[in-house]
Amino acid sequence: CLMPRIMNCGGSWVEVDLNRLRGNATAIRAALRGADLIAVVKADAYGHGLAAAAGALAGAGVRRFAVAYVAEAAAVRAAAPDAELILVLGAAQAADVPRMLRDRIVPVVVSSAHAQELSAAAAAAGGRLPVHLKLDTGMGRLGFVVPAELDQAAAAARLPGLDVAGVCTHFAMVEPERKPTAAKGQAEKFRQALPLLDAAAGRRLFRHMSSSRAALLLPDCDQDAVRVGISLYGYGSADPAQRFATVPVLSWKTRVLQVKTVPAGFAVGYYGSYRTPAPTDLATLSCGYTDGYQRHLGNKGHVLIGGKRRPVVGRVSMNWISADLGPASGVRAGDEVVLIGEQGGERIWADELAKHCGTIPYEILTGISRQIERRPVG
Repeated sequence: CLMPRIMNCGGSWVEVDLNRLRGNATAIRAALRGADLIAVVKADAYGHGLAAAAGALAGAGVRRFAVAYVAEAAAVRAAAPDAELILVLGAAQAADVPRMLRDRIVPVVVSSAHAQELSAAAAAAGGRLPVHLKLDTGMGRLGFVVPAELDQAAAAARLPGLDVAGVCTHFAMVEPERKPTAAKGQAEKFRQALPLLDAAAGRRLFRHMSSSRAALLLPDCDQDAVRVGISLYGYGSADPAQRFATVPVLSWKTRVLQVKTVPAGFAVGYYGSYRTPAPTDLATLSCGYTDGYQRHLGNKGHVLIGGKRRPVVGRVSMNWISADLGPASGVRAGDEVVLIGEQGGERIWADELAKHCGTIPYEILTGISRQIERRPVG
């Protein structure tokens, strides 16, 4: 194999079902009615492959995107040249201003100092930079703290190098049944800030505050648009009884390297953390923690081989894992293995792996190594 493009050298691979992705976007947009969809494609589209995902979403009619960094935004502009909005949710630097002006990239402004730096850089470049104001209504991360720093946000809207076009915030907690006041309080702070900011900007600002979970559960918070990330990729929104339902887009696959028949009591992997309870077939699979298959899955997770769930046994190694196939399995070297996805009516999705690892599907999906080939399907 040739490095560094795909350093796992033909081991596992990822398939991304673009038809499902487009279908998810269509389902979400239909449910939103009056609000528009901002497709969040940061972190390489949550591990799905940014260029292919952005291109597919643009083809499905999505006009607005959000990322974390300017370099990601430039990649979206290349994949979706007609996008109306490409929003950088992180604190873009003054050095990035010429590129943002050229590629029609819109950053959020997160503080008075940040606003002044971007304004000065835009003026030096001979332009006015479109921006959205980011308000911290309770998340405790980036943004003008409101109401304490609301006057500073209004002052930012008057800077000569900035063209303030929008305003946003981000929910820290969306639990409308258990803790209904948390999101409600943030939403109220956001709404109370709008008249002053509209007046400072001399226009009605484009508003957005909801991410996937709020879009699903708090329709009253839609505003002009919602920023949907994880639900686009099929997680956290599987219940057809809710506002919209989406399906997983990403499958992760590999192949069997070797099958061996072993007796009862046979030790598997480092330190023999698994011993076969009876004579069985063992498969060695081409994947490991260097690829993002987490060590927590040893003796807990399952894979699909031959349309059946097979337990992952022994410790997950750097490049290989083992599966107990049972006796007379009929599995052979070269057979396809599903780490995430569907096979023969069985399915294993990232949320199942996340439960075993004590984490969330986001981490499983974004943790799949970027060195592994993404294969767009559909």
